Amino acid sequence: MKELLQNWEAITIPLGIIAVAVLLAVAAHYVLFKILNRFARRTESILDDALVKHSAGPGRLIIPLLAVSFVPTIVKFPAGILPLVKQTLALLWIVGVAWLVIKLAYAVEDLILSQYALDVRDNLAARRIHTQIQILKKVVIVVVVILALATVLMTFEKVRQLGTTLLASAGIVGIIVGIAAQKSIATLFAGLQMAITQPIRIDDVVIVENEWGRIEEITLTYVVVRIWDLRRLIVPITYFLEKPFQNWTRISADILGTVFLYVDYTVPVEAVRTELRRIVENSPLWDGQVCVMQVTNATERTVELRALMSAADSSSAWGLRCEVREKLIEFI
Repeated sequence: MKELLQNWEAITIPLGIIAVAVLLAVAAHYVLFKILNRFARRTESILDDALVKHSAGPGRLIIPLLAVSFVPTIVKFPAGILPLVKQTLALLWIVGVAWLVIKLAYAVEDLILSQYALDVRDNLAARRIHTQIQILKKVVIVVVVILALATVLMTFEKVRQLGTTLLASAGIVGIIVGIAAQKSIATLFAGLQMAITQPIRIDDVVIVENEWGRIEEITLTYVVVRIWDLRRLIVPITYFLEKPFQNWTRISADILGTVFLYVDYTVPVEAVRTELRRIVENSPLWDGQVCVMQVTNATERTVELRALMSAADSSSAWGLRCEVREKLIEFI
């Protein structure tokens, strides 16, 4: 009975000290980030705001780990418990560091993207940067998670022995894995190629599968297209490298809009042309560049008139086309 109580005390005292260290570290984390948040709000820099915002989560794990890591050097653990404590601390350190690196990637993303706003008229460069940063961030996250998982597994002795055994047959395993993961690897490389070549960017206007929409999200494996009626079209990322599609904002956002009218031979074309000019000049959607009325076809009964006008972007062009069509029909 006495020996049992001694063993129990040998375990509970170090665990109690660990609990106290964790509580003190949590309190220290709360106070530290309160001060850092207040300091970050007083400066105009985006960097300190991003670092404080994204490091707060990993800090809840890393700061207590720093405190607990000193406990085994101060308090003597039973011989049977010490390896378990060290193993647990090692695993938590791996998770904490991986979490911190991932959050730093988010902080870098916030810092870079804050310099490139999408809500401006000429946002071509901004869309290019947003696309590259988002894809590269996802690549970093995948690599960090894989490395962290591999490191966690290698902390176990049996896994290390198994890894040594598997290395002997790495050629066969590599062939099998390569065949099984061929599609997945091709998709990941397609994502990297997308970040470099950029056939599409965030907020590009595209026609995919006969649907008009904007690129809303680009991941390593798929692309989300926001359709004009707010539906979402999920497309494999390899689609944009293997199949033709329309990108209305590849070089610039400005675009030409057309309106076709079918009238009889008695309609005065010059009067319709003058009315078209009056309509677009009074419309805030016209960018002041192109306004043309042409007779593009004639049949035995009708004449085809094509009104051609320009706008700053596809949304404005759509609205301008509808406005011109309605008012020309009313005029005729």
